[in-house]
Amino acid sequence: MTIAEKIKQFENELPQAVKLVAVSKFKPVEDIMAAYNAGQRVFGENRPQELAAKAEVLPKDIEWHFIGHLQTNKLKMVLPYASLIHSIDTIRLLEAVDKAAGASGRHIPCLLEVHISKDETKQGFSFDEVMDLSRHFSDYPNVIFKGVMGMASLTDDMDRVRCEFRSLKNLSERIYAQSPEFCEISMGMSGDYPIAVEEGSTIVRIGSKIFGKRS
Repeated sequence: MTIAEKIKQFENELPQAVKLVAVSKFKPVEDIMAAYNAGQRVFGENRPQELAAKAEVLPKDIEWHFIGHLQTNKLKMVLPYASLIHSIDTIRLLEAVDKAAGASGRHIPCLLEVHISKDETKQGFSFDEVMDLSRHFSDYPNVIFKGVMGMASLTDDMDRVRCEFRSLKNLSERIYAQSPEFCEISMGMSGDYPIAVEEGSTIVRIGSKIFGKRS
């Protein structure tokens, strides 16, 4: 199947309420344009320099999502282009984004990355840390808290994956009850997105099933 055909397949498969982020990291401009010409407008990148370079040469109506680990010293390459940052994983990063956004007169939509997997090397806030932070959203006036992001364990145990996604959905609902703008749940990638959608994902991040495996 071509990239365009895969985009159309996801368009038909995913519920209307679920946003498809085509993860274009390491992929050439030509591949992104093939998806763009098929109607895809939301793309995900995980390297600041690559995001900035692509955003400069690709159509301006693309909605760029930053989905990778973000260092504070790379914010200047991300904030001018990102419509949504998925990976706010520390208070230090949150404070830096708020300060940089304020300096540029912007409000930056962000997701809080939550550690839901059994993999201790993964980044993210704990459930308790997110609940505590939710009581202090007003301390960051230049950040728009849009929801949560999580990555499930890399395992063949789909019951575990389902439980991890369900736990993120439950956390999201607890905060949404007090902050209705906190409505996005970014979970599900090429290997587990059907379960994520069943468990309430509103954003799926799909790379290899659109663009093929990285060579």
